[in-house]
Amino acid sequence: MFYRPADGHGLPHNPFNAIVSPRPIGWISTRDVQGRNNLAPYSFFNAVAYVPPQVMFASTSSKPDRGDTKDSVANIRETGTFCVNIVEYGMRDVMNASSAPLAKDQDEFDAAGITPTECTEIDCARVTGAPAALECRMTQIIKVEGEANFVVFGEVVGVHIRNDTIVDGRFDVTSFQPLSRLGYHDYARVTELFELVRPGM
Repeated sequence: MFYRPADGHGLPHNPFNAIVSPRPIGWISTRDVQGRNNLAPYSFFNAVAYVPPQVMFASTSSKPDRGDTKDSVANIRETGTFCVNIVEYGMRDVMNASSAPLAKDQDEFDAAGITPTECTEIDCARVTGAPAALECRMTQIIKVEGEANFVVFGEVVGVHIRNDTIVDGRFDVTSFQPLSRLGYHDYARVTELFELVRPGM
């Protein structure tokens, strides 16, 4: 089949997210200027540069108490900081619970029963026990086409790695099975690896 997004796809459910998959999940923690924590998963997330290390995530909807965006972007606008927590398979249910549409003054850590730990380089909480966490300082927020579409870029200024995930000197994703987002309500986890060496490497 072929379709133009402007004309609609004609299927029971939008296939776009299923086509662009699997996608890593950035479990973004922020704190507002009043000191209230926020935590939300974003599957439009990835690393974008090595030196300095940088990441991005995109927020694509809004909520009535935040105007043109959601809590994460609103908090980052105020503070310039955020933390990316990596989601393991064992945390799938609490990650999902943290996606509930709560009011801006409600703490998803509390609502989902997740213990926060203070970050080291920024004034923000991170998810206790996450396989890894990336403390970030925002470098850019870019408005892209669409009513509530914003892309947030950040420089990684601190990296936490859970000790049991380091095997033979490498960060071993099979030790915790990172969760990835597919289309619809579907997810996947990484359980096995294979290696390809680039030509000329």
